[in-house]
Order: sequence, then C-alpha cells, then structure tokens
Amino acid sequence: MVKEVAIKWIEENRGRIVEISDRIWEFAELGLMEFKSSALLADELEKYGFKVERGVAGMPTAFVATWGEGKPVIGIMGEYDALPGLSQKPVPWKEPLKPGAPGHGCGHNIHGTSGMAAAIAVKMAMEKYGLKGTIKFFGCPAEENFDGKVYMAREGYFNDVDAVISHHPSTMNAATLKSSVAMNSVKFHFYGKASHAGGSPEEGRSALDAVELMNIGVNYLREHVIQDARIHYIIEKGGDQPNIVPPYARSWYYIRAPERDQVEFIYNWILDIAKGAALMTRTKLEVEFIGGIYNLIPNRVIAELIVKNMREIGLPKYSEEDLEFAKQIAKTIPKDQKIRQLRKSKRPGWERLIDKLIDDEIPDPWGEGEVMHGSTDVADVSWITPTVEFGTATWVLGTPGHSWQNVAQSASGLGHKSLIFAAKVMAATALDLLTKPEIIKKAKKEHKERLRGRKYKSPIPPEVKPPLDIWKR
Repeated sequence: MVKEVAIKWIEENRGRIVEISDRIWEFAELGLMEFKSSALLADELEKYGFKVERGVAGMPTAFVATWGEGKPVIGIMGEYDALPGLSQKPVPWKEPLKPGAPGHGCGHNIHGTSGMAAAIAVKMAMEKYGLKGTIKFFGCPAEENFDGKVYMAREGYFNDVDAVISHHPSTMNAATLKSSVAMNSVKFHFYGKASHAGGSPEEGRSALDAVELMNIGVNYLREHVIQDARIHYIIEKGGDQPNIVPPYARSWYYIRAPERDQVEFIYNWILDIAKGAALMTRTKLEVEFIGGIYNLIPNRVIAELIVKNMREIGLPKYSEEDLEFAKQIAKTIPKDQKIRQLRKSKRPGWERLIDKLIDDEIPDPWGEGEVMHGSTDVADVSWITPTVEFGTATWVLGTPGHSWQNVAQSASGLGHKSLIFAAKVMAATALDLLTKPEIIKKAKKEHKERLRGRKYKSPIPPEVKPPLDIWKR
C-alpha cells in the first residue's frame, strides 16, 4: 500500500529525524532569528529533491519546499521558533542550560521536524507509485510572537493549496474542532520630555505616566468587553532612573477575542484610550502595529481523517527509561493543576485521565462551537483553505504550556516518539488527500459552509513589514 511506503521510510530514518529535532532544540532560536533551524530543515528537503524557495514573504527564515506537479496541492506546515527565557536541560528537574536563554517551551523543534519528515515520506511514496499532485512544506517562522504565517498568507503562498495539515506537540492525541481567538499585537510608544525629577519636575513630561494612565484606562475597559476577550500587556521600557522624568516609555499589548471584528472593536477603543493618555500627559504617541491574526476555522472532514490514521498507525510504545522520566516530570506538576487543565480541555471523559501519566487514548474530534483562548497564525491559513492542526502526546498529562517541563520533554524519549508518530500520521493523511479526491471535495464544501460567505482580508496592513529588528531594540 502507498501509505506503508511512507511509514516505512519514516521508521527507517528515525535516527536522522530525531537528530534534526534535537539539533533544533539545541539551537533554540527566537522568532525571525531561526537561521540555523530553518536552514537545517530546508537543506534536508533540498537533499531529497524538493525545490526550495527561501526568504519568502520578507522573512529570511521562511521558506516553501515543493515536490511534484499539478493538482491536488497538499500543504504541510512546520514551525521552529523558541521562547525567550526558557532554557532548560533535558532532565526532569528545573535546571537551565544557560540562564535567561531561549528554550523550546512549545516543542517547535518537534513541530518543524515532524512536518519535514512527513513531506519527504509522502514524496517517496508518490515517486514509487507515480502519484499525481504536489506536496508543499511551509517553513513558518515566529509563530510564538510575530505571526509568520500571516505574512505568508498575505503574499498568497497558500492560495493554490487544496488542504493543509499541521502538527503541534501536546499532552493529548487529538484533532479537535475548537476555534481559537483572533488577536492584535501592538506596541505603544510615548515620547515626553526629560527633566530633574526632584529639582524641576514641572519642566518634565513623563512618558511613563502616559503608559500607566493608558494601562489604568484599559483595566477599566475590561468591565465593558465580552467575556471571552483577553487583554494583556507588559511595560517594555519605563525610564532609566528615578531622578529623571522618563522622556520615553513603551508598552506591548495583545488584544484577543473569538472573532476578528470583535478584536477590531476593542482595539479601536484601546487606541482612543492611548490617545487620551497622551493628551493627559502632553506626550506624543506613536502606535506600532506588530501583527494580527484571525480565529481558527475547524474542519471535521480532515480532523476525522487524522484520527482514523492515528488509530490505524497505533500509539507509540514507551521504554522503561521513557516512563521513569515521565514519572519524575509528573512529580513536579500538582494534581489539582492537572485536574484544572483536564477540565478546561472539555474533552469527553477527561476524568479518566486524572490518574494516567501519558494520554493512551485517541478520542473522536470534539469541541464543536468551543473557543480555546490561545491564538495561532495557523488560523489565517484556515481561512484560505481547509486546515487542521492536530496534537500528539509529547508531554505528560497536566504539563503547563510554555514551561521548563515542556522544554525538557521535547528533547526526551517522550518527545522523540511523539515526533515519529506525528510524522507517520501526517504522511498517511496527506496521501489520503492526494489519492482520494472525494475527501478534498467534502473538506472544501465544509470549509465554505463554515465561512458563511466571509472573505479573508489580511489583518496586517500592506505597509507593515515583518519586524526583523525587533530583538535588537
């Protein structure tokens, strides 16, 4: 069978696939700075005959690797950016490799590698059986902070794709039907006038006062936004020392809501609050729009296909060493925290998982009509073409997101087995889509129905470019 060729290739090349994932884990590069990570993946795809277009959509670390020709065109996505401050050794206790350095707290070392391996495996099967169609791997930078896929979507890179599959490390083996929240990311720069805070404060105009007044205004706004909205911020710059009236201050906001138009409504209100803060302090305001993303459009047809392939392939088998590592990690996670996380998932029968170490089930897709309160730039792709991102159990149940525990497990035997399992599932699903046109037809019909006539319009204005220098500020 055609899928057996792909699965066999992944199994035979398991060592190399794990090696690539672990090297990206070691690189731990921040968004838009993933030069080594993206090059490693792109070079490997090129070695297997993929035509690689590098530096797409104005991002040096974004690329598209293509093999085959004609329809259907099946996309596989991969990410490879790390998170700041999460450096961690691959051990089951908290111990950074380098204090303050980045770490793969969302498992994107696995994310990019699973997609790469799946794309190559599909190519091997297509080649052997002479299958028509095109496989594309999208190397997507900066999902954690700067929404790389949105720039790629704005430039039309997904317009000719018939369906897209993506995989993300998780605590569960699942392809859900949940949506996500749309989001705007924006920085507010306030410019005032320095003076001696003790000797002549009347001559100063405090940019920090403007930031704080804006924050107060936004915090009062929270009473008047929809329940599922989320507004969070940090103060990136607030002055240099207390005896100088701060001439410059900066805050960074994320504004989230279940639908794109709801985000825009709240965002425009916050803009008015920022302007008011500038007026109150007689400072100058500059708004820097960093990025925006949509809410996710689920697809039951593809989600059910993924679950079917998960069950046919079968869950990984863990070694005694894997299980001992998992037990040690689990000891660092309070049981009440695990229960809260399971309850929040709203997975049917979540109570069965309370006393389990690792998810050993593959549930039917669930969550229709539910909204998870995180955001992802996968959502923008889902507005353009039928798209599903599924999870595989990489971390023990209850593991908090963006934590040192995530980083440690993403380079462990648990992470390696999740990686190989996910690659097989993606490859099998992509081959089903390539060889069974009726599935794509059904997925596209569902996609159209869920959009309800709405059209995708990039949330990032044409003049906004990827913030390539942002880490240098």
